Amino acid sequence: MAAPETSRARPMKLPRFRFWSRFLKRNFPRTLMARVLLIIVLPIIVMQVLITWMFFDMHWEAVTAKLSEAMAGDVAWAVSAYEENPTSANLEHIQKQARIPMQLSIVLQKNATLPDSQRQSIFVPLDRAIDRALRSRIDNPYWFDTTRYPGHLDIRVKVKGGTLRIITPKDRAFATTGYIFIFWMVGATFVLTTVATLFIRNQVRAIERLAEAAEKFGRGEDDPAFKPYGATEVRSAANAFLEMKERIQRQIEQRTTLLASVSHDLRTPLTRLKLELAMTEQDAAAQRMKQDVSEMAYMIDEYLAFARGEINEDTDTVTVRELVEGIRDSTRRAGHALDIDLPVEDISVRIRTLSIQRALTNLVMNGFHYGKHVRLMAELTTAKDSRTLALHVDDDGPGIAPEKREDAFKPFSRLDDSRNQNIQGVGLGLAIARDIVRGHGGDLTLDTAPMGGLRATITLPA
Repeated sequence: MAAPETSRARPMKLPRFRFWSRFLKRNFPRTLMARVLLIIVLPIIVMQVLITWMFFDMHWEAVTAKLSEAMAGDVAWAVSAYEENPTSANLEHIQKQARIPMQLSIVLQKNATLPDSQRQSIFVPLDRAIDRALRSRIDNPYWFDTTRYPGHLDIRVKVKGGTLRIITPKDRAFATTGYIFIFWMVGATFVLTTVATLFIRNQVRAIERLAEAAEKFGRGEDDPAFKPYGATEVRSAANAFLEMKERIQRQIEQRTTLLASVSHDLRTPLTRLKLELAMTEQDAAAQRMKQDVSEMAYMIDEYLAFARGEINEDTDTVTVRELVEGIRDSTRRAGHALDIDLPVEDISVRIRTLSIQRALTNLVMNGFHYGKHVRLMAELTTAKDSRTLALHVDDDGPGIAPEKREDAFKPFSRLDDSRNQNIQGVGLGLAIARDIVRGHGGDLTLDTAPMGGLRATITLPA
């Protein structure tokens, strides 16, 4: 027996509600200002549209129909009266009777035909109401135009010997209050939207100000001008932020005091040991002890630098050229030649200069320790609303394996099989550098350099 055919797998269609959910997520405004405006203004606009539609459908069009029927009745009387006696005397009599009480201006265009084309009015219901009224009252061929004259209608009816041209005011055919109603509706919508925008902007500004203060505090900058304002919920969040800021600053001050005490307590016995070793007999054992004491002093400096960070340094605006030139001078004094590659445009950044110089110098000297050539490059990238400065430190050393690069940033990490053995240190160089950069709102990453070694990239907001 032949095997039964297996049914082909049909692609599953997303339920309709999931489709619309994804559509709204993709197209919904991203900012709080736009979302709140949409929530408030959209119902107002929908309400205004519904009220306008109901007004035109239930009131304005009904009134227009009544007026159009009355006007069409007067036109039908004039046409019927002329056709009963198509003489000049009778036409003059009809003109006199229709001019004042009916507001009709009637002229006979001898041997004239009706126009072939007709221009549509912006208000289609107006043309529709007039056409319906004329069709119900007049059997003769007719033509009318509501756009030729601003305040009058042009109606032409085919009669024997030519065409009767009738001019009548527009307010005889439709209610002119519709324009006033539309004006008030549009004006009210504009006023309500403006007021809502001003109030919402004030509330959103309070949230934006809180975010700016939090971002500055994260970068180690103080914002003394920040004060809670806005809605009650925003004030509560701002007050909570200020309380958190005070607790963090108090902890930092306590840590700084503790570190100063530890530094003094540890350095004093180390200094005595150095003096005693200098006064003892200089043999091999003394030399080894001196080396141990030097390593202990270096380790204490590393521990204190990692714990202290750069929180006490003020920020300043410097150019990248000034920053890089300072690093090149320090490396030159250390006996190394640093290659510099800067863009033509000089870029300014707001940073804690000594801290960033320390991080860059750490990376540059690390490159010279494991390679022969080191290059420092600066690159500026521009996004929609921000600019980012990238500082690349490339060397031709052995590099670090991709799977071990993130481990190199861990404090006290000493990678055995890579160039980051850090024999002279305690594994804090990259950790301190990344901590400094992230304190500026940037990041430090590792990659493979074009020179074959390691590329350390510092990104900072410019």
